[in-house]
Amino acid sequence: MREPPAAALAAVEPGSAAPAVEVLSAHKTYPNGTVALQPVELTVQDGEFVTLLGPSGCGKSTLLKMVAGLLAPTDGRLLLWRRPVQQLDATGKRMAFVFQAPTLMPWASVATNVRLPLDLAGVPRAEADRRVQDALALVGLAKFAAALPRNLSGGMQMRVSIARSLVVQPQLLLMDEPFGALDEITRHKLDADLLALWREKKLTVIFVTHSIHEAVFLSSRVVMMAARPGRIVEEVVIDEPYPRTPDFMVTPRFAEYARRLQESLLRASQDTEESLS
Repeated sequence: MREPPAAALAAVEPGSAAPAVEVLSAHKTYPNGTVALQPVELTVQDGEFVTLLGPSGCGKSTLLKMVAGLLAPTDGRLLLWRRPVQQLDATGKRMAFVFQAPTLMPWASVATNVRLPLDLAGVPRAEADRRVQDALALVGLAKFAAALPRNLSGGMQMRVSIARSLVVQPQLLLMDEPFGALDEITRHKLDADLLALWREKKLTVIFVTHSIHEAVFLSSRVVMMAARPGRIVEEVVIDEPYPRTPDFMVTPRFAEYARRLQESLLRASQDTEESLS
């Protein structure tokens, strides 16, 4: 199994024990014979921010959903803190998933939307309300608890979705291209806010994106994937200190990382085209 280079673990707390995520020869073949994902080997250490990058159809979302336990692998194993995904509760850890769209209940207030997972888990109302307030404060929406989703911008709706994931107090945050539909200014702001949350809450994050610049800005490590069949073809460590500011995005080192990932993405896309010929 590939272990990430030491430079990729700059944000990991010293003395970390079990990896947060281990993907052990996990692959996915659908009943019609389509191979969505070849056997994958991937280890994500506690505290890493790992981004999955690659052309459409390369299995990024499939891999993420397998880690989340939303999609069963055809074969292989997925472990969270050395336990099968289905035994996450036994680890004392929690996981949250942020989808591409906010998927909010349009008739319910922001606070009610954020409280939903706690209501489903039977958390007492007083404790749930306190955790909702804390989560909304973390994403800068404390003043919008009573608002309806339709009165919020797209970026604010995504913040509500992130707050709903944070309210369960996760250690592992899985994000499936959450900012892809937003304008660049909003996207950059949410990227910066996400990094601040990652550091403050000492989260482990696996993030899916199509954006090279977003991958460079956010990640401690970028995993490049190719399609048909989906597979990992390269890993690039972003060996830059945190916190990262917008100034980083206009530096020669940022440009060099972006160039390297662009070349890697081009190779991955060519591999995809050759597999179709």
